[in-house]
Order: sequence, then C-alpha cells, then structure tokens
Amino acid sequence: MKKQKVVIVTAASKGIGAACATQLASEGYKLVLMSRSDSLFALCDQLNARPLQGSIEDENDIARLVAFTYEKYGRIDAVVCNTGHASKGSLLSLTDSDWEKGMNLLLMNVIRLAKSIGPIMAKQKGGAFVNISTFGAKEPSLSFPISSVIRAAVSSYCKLFAS
Repeated sequence: MKKQKVVIVTAASKGIGAACATQLASEGYKLVLMSRSDSLFALCDQLNARPLQGSIEDENDIARLVAFTYEKYGRIDAVVCNTGHASKGSLLSLTDSDWEKGMNLLLMNVIRLAKSIGPIMAKQKGGAFVNISTFGAKEPSLSFPISSVIRAAVSSYCKLFAS
C-alpha cells in the first residue's frame, strides 16, 4: 500500500500559500500548514490539514514545524516555501534593518528548512522543495530591490542544495 505524501506549506493562510495548499489537498496530500495569521485555522479545517501558527522568520518556529510534521507523520515528502513581502523603497534609502529583515524573511527560511528537512528526505531517498519566488530573481527591479537581490541569492542557494 502506497503511503500518502506529506507536504509542508509556509505562509499558507492566504494568497499563493493558501492556493498551493488547496490544490495539494485536492490531490490527496496530507498537509501541515504554517502561518502567523489566525485565518490559518479555518483553512486547515476546510482542507483537513494540520495547523501550526508561527513565523518563517523565527528559527524556533521552523524547528517546531519540522518536528511537529515528522512526529505526526514520520515523513516529509515536500515543502512549499512561501513568504510575505520584503520592504520596498528607493535602493539607497533602505536601511540595514530593512535588508536584514528581508534576508531573514526570504532566504534564511529556505536555508533553515533545507538544513532540517534535507536529511529526512535523503533518508527517505526523495523529496521536493518548491520555493515561491519572483521575476526579480532573474531581472532585478528597482521597484522591489530587496526582493530582487535576495531572491537571486535563494536561486543560487537552491542550485547548490540540489547538486
């Protein structure tokens, strides 16, 4: 008998994260969804998913997410790394704090999830990471400077992780 696949979706309470979760649920995946928003609970009820309220910016919340999922299901087959939006503004007016928050929001969650789930997937002999990104990763935009720069770094990290 084939086991149902288990998928984690981050920033899952609305928008792209909720759409990904809804599609995966319709295809029969077991889901663990994480978001800071209380609306996560209604979506999880609707999709028969497991909720975990927390932030992808918090390394302890990411550790709790991975531990919770693995303890509940004994496997993690895929991760959809979705995020919110980094600060915007003119390139030279963005503060160090804006850049550091953007790095934590857009890059560090990917690194932390890969470091904690990669060994699980290696032991299972398979798995998939999906990182929601933007056109700015390939063609930077002055309208989204932090996102453009850091999502290019996400692309580079993912190429290294996949090799």
